[in-house]
Amino acid sequence: MSSEQFNNKKEYDALIVGSGAGGGMAAYVLATAGLKVLMLEAGRSYDPVKETPMFNLPKDAPLRGGSTPDKPFGFYDATVDGGWQVPGEPYTQGSEEHGRKFDWWRARMLGGRTNHWGRISLRMGEYDFKPYSRDGLGFDWPIGYEDLAPYYDKTEMLIGVYGTNEGLENTPDSSDGVLLPPPKPRAYELLAKKACEKLEIPVIPSHLAILSERLDHENIPQKLFPDNKLAQEVTRQSMQSRAACFWATHCGRGCSIKANFQSTTVLLPPALATGNLDIITDAMVREVTVDKKGRASGVLYIDKNTRREEYATARVVVVAASAAETSRILLNSKSPLFPDGLANGSGVVGKYLMDTVGAGVSGQIPALENLPPHNEDGASAMHMYMPWWKYKEQLRGELNFARGYHIEFGGGRSMPGAGAFGGMGDFTGGAYGKDFKEACRRYYGSFVWFDGRGEMIPNEDSYCEIDKDKVDQWGIPVLKFHWKWSEQELNQAAHMHKTFAEIIEAMGGKTTSPVHSDGAKAIINGGAIIHEVGTARMGSSPRDSVLNPYCQAWEVPNLFVTDGAPFVSNADKNPTLTIMALAWRTCDYIVDQLKQRSI
Repeated sequence: MSSEQFNNKKEYDALIVGSGAGGGMAAYVLATAGLKVLMLEAGRSYDPVKETPMFNLPKDAPLRGGSTPDKPFGFYDATVDGGWQVPGEPYTQGSEEHGRKFDWWRARMLGGRTNHWGRISLRMGEYDFKPYSRDGLGFDWPIGYEDLAPYYDKTEMLIGVYGTNEGLENTPDSSDGVLLPPPKPRAYELLAKKACEKLEIPVIPSHLAILSERLDHENIPQKLFPDNKLAQEVTRQSMQSRAACFWATHCGRGCSIKANFQSTTVLLPPALATGNLDIITDAMVREVTVDKKGRASGVLYIDKNTRREEYATARVVVVAASAAETSRILLNSKSPLFPDGLANGSGVVGKYLMDTVGAGVSGQIPALENLPPHNEDGASAMHMYMPWWKYKEQLRGELNFARGYHIEFGGGRSMPGAGAFGGMGDFTGGAYGKDFKEACRRYYGSFVWFDGRGEMIPNEDSYCEIDKDKVDQWGIPVLKFHWKWSEQELNQAAHMHKTFAEIIEAMGGKTTSPVHSDGAKAIINGGAIIHEVGTARMGSSPRDSVLNPYCQAWEVPNLFVTDGAPFVSNADKNPTLTIMALAWRTCDYIVDQLKQRSI
């Protein structure tokens, strides 16, 4: 709703900035607990049930659905307003040198990046919470795996995650009965698994937030909320509205049958059904205000439709705008009590920005040529993946990088989009007309690609700050990014390329993209993987951290952060599942503290 439809005099227990994984989970947990909640979202309203073009073909879209500057992931991508560049909302770079720039992705829409993400849902393990204790690099979290394990279980049961328990090192199992059964592997995945057996690389079912079967709406709500009838009822209704995936269209389009996880279909509808949640979209937050005692009193925001400044208040403020945007809000929230930005007495707000290390290699596999036409669409992403397998070698110091990566891979004969045959020039021998069509039938489906997703160790050269010389179209000072990969990440990226080439060779194929021994050439830009975390880390002391172990600001007791900003490290596991589990744990703490009148 717009602010013109909203009664600013209504009293709220909690105000949430952002509606993605962390904001959506916060709204769900707090609203079902009976709190009156107001959510502010910078983007427009979005309803995937009504807006998702699930059955449209590439031929039905401009440029056959290909990418454009406005839609970098293609015409059908669910991101209706956002990307690495948002008109009127610039950001700046501290350096233009190669490898020193950070690409900042923003999704200006209700549900944020949960509408776009790959839905890979991996738990962080015991090593990931205590990396400094293991190898002396980076920092330890003030919590351990055992603190978050119950919330991983609850989050997986709520959103629906398929996968298996394999008992592998630092690849945690879920509790019995939590995971949904994974879909069957496809031909190229089985071929890769066979090749990886020779290389002693594990290949196991992926963990994705996609319903392989309908959720048990009769029993799961009771397990999640044994003493909360309201939460049980709205969760049961929500689960009943979700269908199992029919393995046909890409999750990145959105999902009108609610089979995949999106905040807009899984978290916000039951929160709204409680009657305890109001949402204002097109609300660009500028700063969090404080009272004379230094407590958060409310939020100043710009109504993007009227361009007027508005003000909303609540007893508790939860910021979940995405890691960098959250730091931008805190750094712009200056006052006599907080001259360097809200909750920034440690000077750590904006510091230790992290992304995932990324590098990839593609190849062509003769064994996959001339396959008969068959339906292998399956899930929109992997049915299998390779978790990191060299923990022991790293602990013994046998590798020239300290942290690991997992491998995501793809291929097959799914519906071709724009440019699907553009890379076949080296194989078709200049064929034209009928001969070219026959060559395409022969080679289509014989290409594979492997992408590494690795851990970045936080460093002092990677951070964001306020650019004092530039504002966005709303008059809000913008962020300036500083970025640097260390030798740890560069060596890791080079190892990725070497490994992927070995897998392709073991599959009987040849690489079709460069294989770099120089990690600086192999690694992808910071920010490009869209796993932005850090910048307001939790810790054990206010001297060197922004938040306590419950994501509560040390200096502002009624201010909390529930996105990726509290991350102390960035394991190779995709961060969204951990963001949601942390948000649930934080909001349980908020409810408890409000009951005790401690905040």
